[in-house]
Amino acid sequence: MAPAPAIAQNLPSLGDTERQDLSPIMERRLGEAIMRDVRRDRDYLDDAVVLEYLNNFGTSLLSARPDARGEAGYDFVFFAVRDPSLNAFALPGGFIGVHSALVLAAQSESELASVLSHEIGHVAQRHIARMLGRQRQDALLPLAGLILAALASGAGGDASAALLMGSEGIALQRQLNFSREAEREADRIGLQIMKDAGFDTSGMIAFFGRMQNSTRAYGDGVPAFLRSHPLTTERIADIQDRTRGMRYRQRADSLDFHLVRARLRLLQDGSAQGLREAEEAFKGLLAQKSRNQTIAGKYGLALLAFRQHDISRAQELQAEARAALPQGMKPNSTLASLAIELKLAAGQPEEAVREAEAARRQFPLSRGIAHLYADALMAAGRNEDAVHFLRDQAQLYRQEPQVQQRLAKAYAAQGKQALQHMALAETYALSGTLSSALDQLGIARRAPDATFYDQSLIDAREREWQARFREEMKESRGR
Repeated sequence: MAPAPAIAQNLPSLGDTERQDLSPIMERRLGEAIMRDVRRDRDYLDDAVVLEYLNNFGTSLLSARPDARGEAGYDFVFFAVRDPSLNAFALPGGFIGVHSALVLAAQSESELASVLSHEIGHVAQRHIARMLGRQRQDALLPLAGLILAALASGAGGDASAALLMGSEGIALQRQLNFSREAEREADRIGLQIMKDAGFDTSGMIAFFGRMQNSTRAYGDGVPAFLRSHPLTTERIADIQDRTRGMRYRQRADSLDFHLVRARLRLLQDGSAQGLREAEEAFKGLLAQKSRNQTIAGKYGLALLAFRQHDISRAQELQAEARAALPQGMKPNSTLASLAIELKLAAGQPEEAVREAEAARRQFPLSRGIAHLYADALMAAGRNEDAVHFLRDQAQLYRQEPQVQQRLAKAYAAQGKQALQHMALAETYALSGTLSSALDQLGIARRAPDATFYDQSLIDAREREWQARFREEMKESRGR
């Protein structure tokens, strides 16, 4: 996802329209098209706790250096995918993905910050736009399929190989390798972001060196695109030279960093062997006698017990993790989320509602806790309260399919068929499946309780989505 070497020798200045750069709007559209497919992939980690941590962490980096959003001023989106290799990647338009194994391999938040800051640097300098900008903009969206195929090829799947067999696919694969100059530019920006955010910049050297050693172990089996950023000794030496004059900063890792790593350890490998290895890792954390490690170890063991349907043991371990928080320390949203989940699993909906209400007061911006609060209301039979809450949430967070999905469930519990299928239609549309969304509108239109107002809304949505669906079909035929 960067210029080919020939292009990189003469990188255009940002905003140079005569170079026909990919416009910010088109770049974002391309990224959104790719993300619709990424979110449907089984290895996309649609986990509220992980997504919340990564986005809060990424936003903190951007807040320290607002100009890192680049000329386009993108709203960045950070996400995780289940993958055993150490890697992260930037997609067009401000979407940054990180492999689960990379977060587990990071030994500090400074090391994780080094990778995310580097990826932010690629987006800030619009390296993807520079590479693709020479092609006609109306032909760019079909590239989403090829870029996605290059990502999927990391697993060695036949489908991705077929997509990349043509000469166009092979040419794109070669173009997507980052040039040395683009890499150095992203390193420079990443170091500045880390410095301004108060992280230890030597973390970039340590982690990039470890990533280089890991990449060698894969040999030629991993495509250059998925490796994303070929790490050279020369490049690491350049980073060392730049950090030599920077003052060392000791920065304590947040508790959430340790908790999310424990959670990812279970999400990455749910096999019997993976669970056994996770249990040993969690017990190893307890043996370290560090407060954060102890809390993370107990949290991990609680998650493991939850996975094994031992709810009482999970609740006991979760309570121990909470009790280990130092006096005066702020409550933790990750531990609060697990407490709500366990009350629901134990068939204690009223207690789950009380837990969720307390958590909402403490963490009013937490999306995961908002979703669990709605779940608790419905479990307690308070469907009308759930509908009122979710309708407000749908107005505030218009791009969240999880809200519409829960709203559909609440309407179903009330027997409101038209509204249930209208909410399901919104869920599918937000998830990028317009054909299913249109099908749900048809069911809603035929529902016996559909009002005149409902029919008007259905008509308006149908016109909008049919136009979008025709446009997507036209684009897909060009792939």
